[in-house]
Amino acid sequence: MELTITNLTRTFHQLTAVDRLSCTLGAGVYGLLGVNGAGKTTLMRMLCTLLPPTSGSITWDGQDIFALGGRYRRLLGYLPQEFGFYPDFTVQDYLLYMAALKGLRPDQAKARTALLLDQVGLTQVKGRKLRKLSGGMKRRAGIAQAMLNDPQVLVLDEPTAGLDPKERIRFRNLISDLAQDRLVLLSTHIVSDVESIAGEILLMDQGRLIQTGTVSHLIAALPTAAWLCQVPRGQEEACLRTYPVSNLRPTAQGTELRVLSPEPPMPGAVPDHLTLEDVFLYYFGEQEEPSHGEV
Repeated sequence: MELTITNLTRTFHQLTAVDRLSCTLGAGVYGLLGVNGAGKTTLMRMLCTLLPPTSGSITWDGQDIFALGGRYRRLLGYLPQEFGFYPDFTVQDYLLYMAALKGLRPDQAKARTALLLDQVGLTQVKGRKLRKLSGGMKRRAGIAQAMLNDPQVLVLDEPTAGLDPKERIRFRNLISDLAQDRLVLLSTHIVSDVESIAGEILLMDQGRLIQTGTVSHLIAALPTAAWLCQVPRGQEEACLRTYPVSNLRPTAQGTELRVLSPEPPMPGAVPDHLTLEDVFLYYFGEQEEPSHGEV
């Protein structure tokens, strides 16, 4: 089980969304992190054969995925950032309909639908129309449809967008349960969604992978440290202009700032442990997310 990406490039007129990207993915959970506009969605659409590359290649066990066509897509499950559904379908009818589109036999479709409804926690609402579901329930229905064909490759694009913290925790537990013996690629800009479940993190910026590795590897490679600093109220702006600041907390003495800096940023600074959120802040903290959304 190996998905190999070699010098993959995709351009749209003057915009290079994915730029000579190369990596090899095997079984496990991969977290693709980057700000909106980094090229994550374009990459995932190419991995799902929805978008041809301008140049470069993607192979599955040595064979080009576009040449494999339907044979590759039968191994694939995909949850796009915005997925379509018929609002007047019940949850169960929606999954049975999607199973038919994926080519499952009726008996397979019924058995797989029942299993997945239980796995994603929607059995009790299987007769409810999709338009009456909460945002979290709709995302769970989307994950269920992506899993109908028991895919070896599961691609999830911003699957927790708009979910509350409780639903995000449920989602992380669900992905951990579903990730056995398959390749799961999860794209997000919410660090906590991948920190605890991804075996490897891929940091993407301006169409390129700028760092890859386990959470501990990425943290150890950071050329900075984290510090807790107390400043008088009113002096926060000066620190914000000088250092990356991950947190501000009012205190009786003023404001406590959590600052990233290779050296103590001020007298009395106390060292704090680094996290994946600090990795994200270090590489992406100064960037403004484009208003046109993801590419």
